Amino acid sequence: MKILITGNMGYIGPSVVRQLRASYPGAQLIGLDMGYFANCLTNAEILPECMLDLQIFSDVRHISQDILKDVNAVVCLSAISNDPMGNTFEEVTRDINYVASIDLANKAKASGVGTFVYAASCSMYGYAEDGAKTESSTLNPLTAYARSKVQTEKDLEKIADRDFKVTSLRFSTACGMSDRLRLDLVLNDFVAGAVASKKITILSDGTPWRPLINIKDMARAIDWAISRKPSEGGEFLAVNIGSDEWNYQVRDLAKAVAEVIPDVEISMNKDAQPDKRSYRVSFDLFKRLAPQHQPQVDLITAIKELKEGLESMLFHDENFRNSQFMRLKVLNYLRSRNLLNEKLEWTYAK
Repeated sequence: MKILITGNMGYIGPSVVRQLRASYPGAQLIGLDMGYFANCLTNAEILPECMLDLQIFSDVRHISQDILKDVNAVVCLSAISNDPMGNTFEEVTRDINYVASIDLANKAKASGVGTFVYAASCSMYGYAEDGAKTESSTLNPLTAYARSKVQTEKDLEKIADRDFKVTSLRFSTACGMSDRLRLDLVLNDFVAGAVASKKITILSDGTPWRPLINIKDMARAIDWAISRKPSEGGEFLAVNIGSDEWNYQVRDLAKAVAEVIPDVEISMNKDAQPDKRSYRVSFDLFKRLAPQHQPQVDLITAIKELKEGLESMLFHDENFRNSQFMRLKVLNYLRSRNLLNEKLEWTYAK
């Protein structure tokens, strides 16, 4: 077994590598990443890439066909990965999230790769007040990030066949402690605020709905997608990944954090413009297809792990929203040092 994981040096990559190493101990695991966030380690016991057989530093937009030789499965995590980054680098978001992903899939298929797993997003549903969204619901992407995911999924469906199984995992909003922690995610943000300043600042009025999933459970879903049979969902499958119990309003997430971390003050912006990124999601299909790979980490456990992880780092930055824990801040810093050009290519690369 030979598995290529692109974008493995991001937030969820270390959990995915750890999961696949446990499930496929004899497999050859290969990572491919640009390395934007390689130095953003957060109290990691070891360099996560030590669990790989090979780490390749390369631009997924220019991937070599040779890298795919004898590969059995590709896990495509590489992406400009949230709305602020997507809005700032809209053209690059399209090029990496969509164009490069489809190019990778086509090259993988031509090389005889049998399985392609794509990290999509529930944000593709956009604003939705009319009940929980299923896989057959209308997609309503509101941002460059969400649009790129929709475009990729549509084109992946066209090339899937009996020799090229494609699974598009529509993930809920990620959360949880990581070897490369991000704090530009709603639950992680709330825990960081509570730990650093005993304050949780909700930028909206608290009413938007968010489905959440822990990164460990994202890794379990990827594990399932690699091993699933075409009879379990078809040659192409788009499936919501998460749990019905993890559909929360933002204000309820803040209250849950305050239950774990006492004496926390919660403030909401009652005058905020309506947040159009509000949606509930049904995970019935995932529960039916993957009963052995359902989410296992509950909300309170995720909060406790984040709290313990941040405290072990002696985290106390009350201004963390302007820190290197925010992925857009990292990219902007690299741009300011002329290490990345306007296309987010390394300026020293040949």
